[in-house]
Amino acid sequence: MTDRPFDAVLFDLDGVLVDSELLANSVWVELLGEHGLTLDRAAFLARAVGGTHAALFAWLRADYGWERPEGFVTDLDARLARAFAETPAIEGAQDTLRALAAAGIPFAVASNSLRSRLHLKLEAAGLAGLVGDRAFDPAHVGGRGKPLPDLYAHAAEALGVSPTRALVVEDSVTGVTAGVAAGATVWGLLAGGHIHPDGEAALRSAGASRILHTHAELREALGLSVPA
Repeated sequence: MTDRPFDAVLFDLDGVLVDSELLANSVWVELLGEHGLTLDRAAFLARAVGGTHAALFAWLRADYGWERPEGFVTDLDARLARAFAETPAIEGAQDTLRALAAAGIPFAVASNSLRSRLHLKLEAAGLAGLVGDRAFDPAHVGGRGKPLPDLYAHAAEALGVSPTRALVVEDSVTGVTAGVAAGATVWGLLAGGHIHPDGEAALRSAGASRILHTHAELREALGLSVPA
């Protein structure tokens, strides 16, 4: 691939390939409300995008003095599973993965999602067959999820490329920070159906060198054509 600037593309999942952020946000806000904590949906979304559940629980404890009651996680997991069974792909995501495969450019998914939820969302969105076994979560790197660089470094290694020759596609400051720390080039893709709380300026400030708004723009930037 001497004529291309990247040897591999590493995708975040939520908000980049699948439109799951609003689904998850609704489940969290509703369940928290049932357990005595009423939060503005937009405020919760702004904190949740790109983060792990552990980070969210730590934030709720620090800022609101809220501790999760017994059974909360079990109920949360069940409700998220039901919601994610209906996860749609972001428009054009499947075409992007098909175009990368046709061009012989390896790609992977690196997500802060719990492994079971990651695969559930890929299946529901019709992307699992394209991604195959190239979907990675924090459990692959000892729990060291984004914003640490480990997850993207691991994904690049699994594809047999240097992180410095990889393109990371992200929609959150947390993810951009991880990609930059891994040594990759990072582009922001704001194609999800939710309002992106981080915004273009925040992603650029975190190190994104380019901001795109659709998968069609992403394919054009990479010089890819969708196979017939």
